[in-house]
Amino acid sequence: MKQLNFGKSGARIRNFGLVGVGLVAGIALSLQFPAVAQKAAGAPLPLDELRQLADVYGLIKSDYVEPVDDKKLLSEAITGMVSSLDPHSVYLDKRAYREMRESMQGRFVGLGIEVSMEDGYVKIVSPIEDSPAYRAGIKPGDLITRIDGAPIKGLTLDDAIKKMRGAPGSKVALTIARKGEDKPLAVALVREEIRVHSVKGKIVEPGYAWLRISQFQELTLDELARKVTALYAQEPHIKGLVLDLRNDPGGLLPGAIGVSAAFLPKEKIIVSTIGQLPGSNETFYGRREFYAGRSGADPLAKLPAAVKTVPMVVLVNTGSASASEIVAGALQDYKRAIIMGSQTFGKGSVQTLRQLTPDTAVKLTTARYYTPQGRSIQARGIMPDLLVDDSADGDSLNGVRVREADLVKHLGNEADKADKPVTMGALQASAKRDELEEERRVAASLKNRKPVEYGGSDDFQLAQAINHFKGLPVKLSKADVALEAPEAQDGRKRTAPQVPPELKAKALTK
Repeated sequence: MKQLNFGKSGARIRNFGLVGVGLVAGIALSLQFPAVAQKAAGAPLPLDELRQLADVYGLIKSDYVEPVDDKKLLSEAITGMVSSLDPHSVYLDKRAYREMRESMQGRFVGLGIEVSMEDGYVKIVSPIEDSPAYRAGIKPGDLITRIDGAPIKGLTLDDAIKKMRGAPGSKVALTIARKGEDKPLAVALVREEIRVHSVKGKIVEPGYAWLRISQFQELTLDELARKVTALYAQEPHIKGLVLDLRNDPGGLLPGAIGVSAAFLPKEKIIVSTIGQLPGSNETFYGRREFYAGRSGADPLAKLPAAVKTVPMVVLVNTGSASASEIVAGALQDYKRAIIMGSQTFGKGSVQTLRQLTPDTAVKLTTARYYTPQGRSIQARGIMPDLLVDDSADGDSLNGVRVREADLVKHLGNEADKADKPVTMGALQASAKRDELEEERRVAASLKNRKPVEYGGSDDFQLAQAINHFKGLPVKLSKADVALEAPEAQDGRKRTAPQVPPELKAKALTK
C-alpha cells in the first residue's frame, strides 16, 4: 500500500487552504442574498467546515493525476451544495441559465422533454407536445439510461440535460428503459428549436369549449386572452369550458395567478407562500400588479365577462405540477370548477432565482405555497373532485408515473409529519392490489396504444367532462379506495389536511 507523505505536500495543502478559505468566504459574502445577510448577522460562518472544503480543493489542485480547471472545481462544488437540498434547487451555469431563460420565453433548442432525476437516471416527466420526443413516442415514466451510447449513471441532472441539448439539426441517440419492455429501446432524435405556444383551444362541439395550457410562460396570459376571446367570437353562448392542465409541468408564478384571476371574481386570494425569510411570506391576489406588474398593461382587461361564470371542468393528471396545481387548487377552493382526472404531481414549493453573475444563478427553494384555504399540496397534490381514469379501460398511465413524493430528498408536507404522505401508490397498496400485476397490466395496455391527443376525438377524459356539463353519467375511476383530501364537490367526505396557523387568518370564508 502506498504511504502518503504529508511533508512538503502538506505545506502546499495548508497554503492552498488559506487561499481557499478566503476564496470560499469571499464567495459566500459576495452573493449578497438577503438570507446570507440575515444569517451572517446572527451566526458566524462555519470556518472549520470551510477549511475542510478548502483543504480538499488544495489537495485536488496539488495531487490529482492531471490539472483541473479552477472554475470547474468551484462550479461543481456549488452544484453539489445546492443539489443536495431538494430536487428543485439547482445551480445554473452560463449555459443552463441561458436555456432556462429561453424556455420561459417559449423557445429553446433540444428534444422537448420535461425531466427529473431518479436513482441516478433521467426520468421523463412528460414530453412537450409537437416536439421531437413527442413525435418519437417517448412516454412519461420512461427512463433514459444512455445518451449517445454513454451511460448517464452518476451524472447530475444538469449534466444529462446539457448532453441532450445542442445545435439545431444535430442528432442524439437515447437508450430508454420502459416498464413492461424486456429490452432497452433505442431512439434517434434530431434536435430542433422548440417553440412552445403554451395555450391552444377549440370548440369541441356546439356550446362546449376546450382550452389547454401546456406550460406557464411569459406570454401565457396574452395567449390565453387571445384564445378565449376567439372562442367566444366563434361561439358566443358557451355552456361549458374545459380547462386542460394535464401534463402541464408548471412555470412562472405570475402566469398561474393570472390564469386563476381570469375565471375568479376580482381580487380574490390566489395563493400564499411561507418560507424562512419575511420576504417569502406573501399573499398573492388576483390583481394586475401580481400577474402583469404594476406598470404593464392588463392582458385580462378585455376578456368576455362570461368567463367569470361559465361552468368549468379542470382536467389534471399526475403530470400536472406546480403552477398548474396552484390554478387547480384555487379554482377548487372557491368551488369555481370541478376538478377531474387523477391526483396531481404534488410540487408545492416555490423556487426563487438568485442571480450570482450576469450569466449564472441559483434556483433555490425558498417557500412552500398554500391554496386559498391554506392547503399545502407539497408531496400530496390536488385530489380531483371526480376521479376519472385516462381511458375507458382504466388509469393505464398515471399508476406508474413518478410523483413529488417519490423523489429523493423531496420536501415533506406539514400535515404528514405524523403520517406517511398519501400517494396513489399507497392508496392502491391499501386496497391490496398486486403492484407487479398492475404494472404488467399497465405495460400491456400501453404496448399497442398511441399517445392520447389531448382535445381529440379519442380523448376519454375530455368526453367525460362534456358528459358532466350535459348531466350525463360520468365514468368514474375503477380505483375504489378511500380518499384523503378536502371535501369533494361530488359529496364524498374527505379528511381535510391541517391548515398552518400563519394562514388561518388569511383563509377565505366559506
